[in-house]
Amino acid sequence: MKRIIIEGNRPLSGTIKIGGAKNSTVALIPAAILATGTLKIHNVPGITDKDALLEILKLLNIKVNEEDNTIILDARNIQNGVVTEELAQKLRASYYFMGALLGRFKKAEVYFPGGCKIGSRPIDIHLQGFEALGAKIKTENNKYIITADELKGTEINLRFASVGATVNIILAAVLAKGQTIINNAAKEVEIENLIEFLNNMGAKIKGAGTNTIIIDGVSALHDADITVIPDRIEAGTYIIMGSLLGDNLTIDGVNPKHLTSVLTKLKEMGIGINVKENKIIITKAQGIKATDVKTEVYPGFVTDLGQPMSVLLTQAEGISHFEETIFENRMGHIPNLQKMGAKIKFDNTHAVFYGPSKLKGAELTATDLRSGAALVTAGLIAEGTTIINDADYILRGYERIITKLSDVGAKIEITEI
Repeated sequence: MKRIIIEGNRPLSGTIKIGGAKNSTVALIPAAILATGTLKIHNVPGITDKDALLEILKLLNIKVNEEDNTIILDARNIQNGVVTEELAQKLRASYYFMGALLGRFKKAEVYFPGGCKIGSRPIDIHLQGFEALGAKIKTENNKYIITADELKGTEINLRFASVGATVNIILAAVLAKGQTIINNAAKEVEIENLIEFLNNMGAKIKGAGTNTIIIDGVSALHDADITVIPDRIEAGTYIIMGSLLGDNLTIDGVNPKHLTSVLTKLKEMGIGINVKENKIIITKAQGIKATDVKTEVYPGFVTDLGQPMSVLLTQAEGISHFEETIFENRMGHIPNLQKMGAKIKFDNTHAVFYGPSKLKGAELTATDLRSGAALVTAGLIAEGTTIINDADYILRGYERIITKLSDVGAKIEITEI
């Protein structure tokens, strides 16, 4: 188990460079198995979720080379196989191999996915999409077995704008016969990144960034390159940290358009933000105004930033409200914040913050990736020493977080126990 140790209450000044988006990377890598050529993915973040996905590719006899932040994948000699329970349990995005293998081979055997325990996150929407395309599904010993004699395009109406289901159905439909239309599709920028990659590979997909995606099936996909977009969640996390401790802290390599909902909320709270073309400079506010935050599907306030944002709410003057509308178990960090001295009342999807609260260092335990980011944020502003156990969660989605924070003035280290 990894443990992060923080000596808090130090200003952050300098520049943090943002890496490639985790939520793009975990879709782009499985998509690579659909092509018969060589694929290059640039600006890949150095996170453990990426490592787990590459292990699955190697299991499928795909040649993998890594050069700095570029991975080169050759799937010409791919062999279909079972995505093992050990590998599938390492991350939620292992389920994207369902759509990709089904599209490539008309058969996918994937054990139930793992990842953060932030709610039930049922994948019935994914499975219904596969069935609409002509697949048959059965479960056997915690494993999905999905087969099809032929995949045929159809019109699919998602009851919820699920990112995972949208991605999985796209992956399955790219090589299907005929046209597939996905209504109520998710509009996240990471899906736009995936569609750009697939179109570079020879797919025919329209509607990226809208709630209707139209896929005209093709017979094969070929060589292509793609660059992973900047990670808006990583950027948003560091922007929130800068809102609490920043002294002209620069967040570099971002797309401000992807962060509109977050930046709008922070400006509403009185945070000093200077937005440039591809960077954001942020300085701690003298008096942070209370506000209400509600997570929503894109382009609303992103659920993955709700937990780090709640730390900022503990420091706002007055009463703030937070509502989580995407997942039913995003409050695992709240008892930790209460342990540090935060005044919060909460249930599974709502929290009320009475601020500002003076936070003191404590020994804490991360319960998932974004709760871990919230605890790092809290540790940075707390008096004294904060210890965060189960820090492995954090490394799943934040590239070189210790180095990046140390370089701008934080006193933070990671140890193995």
